[in-house]
Amino acid sequence: MTLKEFFTENPRVALGFSGGVDSAHLLWAAVCFGADVRPYYVNSQFQPEFELRDAEKLCGELGVELCVITLDVLACDMVRENPADRCYHCKKAIFGALRERALSEGYPVLIDGTNASDDAGDRPGMRALCELSVRSPLRECGITKAQVRERSREAGLFTWDKPAYACLATRVPTGERLTAELLERIERAEDCLFSLGFTDFRVRVFGGGARVQVPGEQMALAVEKRREILAGLEGIFPAVMLDLVER
Repeated sequence: MTLKEFFTENPRVALGFSGGVDSAHLLWAAVCFGADVRPYYVNSQFQPEFELRDAEKLCGELGVELCVITLDVLACDMVRENPADRCYHCKKAIFGALRERALSEGYPVLIDGTNASDDAGDRPGMRALCELSVRSPLRECGITKAQVRERSREAGLFTWDKPAYACLATRVPTGERLTAELLERIERAEDCLFSLGFTDFRVRVFGGGARVQVPGEQMALAVEKRREILAGLEGIFPAVMLDLVER
């Protein structure tokens, strides 16, 4: 199956839209192949502000109205307590809300940006998608992450080389309780590193402090900007550590 065939068979779809590489390409394809697509962005404590800005920007460029749903994911005990299968409970809450809204607005098919490179065995969230009958056109069509990036580049989408960005909750060790205040601190710390020129990095919580992970090619930059990093993060976390293992 091709994406054109998918959207011919499913001409009216709701898209769980994150503003990332995969869902951006899927939105473009739906528009390109004439589908009536409505992108829904779930705005929760787990998404940083820049993701919403990117989602709004792409929708503006494609001439599609973005629907934003505000959801308190921390209201769910099994998300807030951060167990090993937190992603399952989070996806169930997010896509459950998406499905309810989409059906009420006349969109019978809900899709997401899971691609053929995503390992189902390592993603508990995929179980939730299956239970909620969420379709994954990229995966169904055998389209890999590398192909998504290449096709997005050819289409002129600004997201084509956007680094993968997991939700803020992934920065917190399993079993450590999630709070809005902690997630906000992580976002502020990562905003600081973005402003210093870092890309594709993570600021993880470790023993109450911040453990900064950067790609190998940016390790020298981290050492060079050590004082700036400390100045930006010390007011957010009581200790700041640089992980010498390349991200």
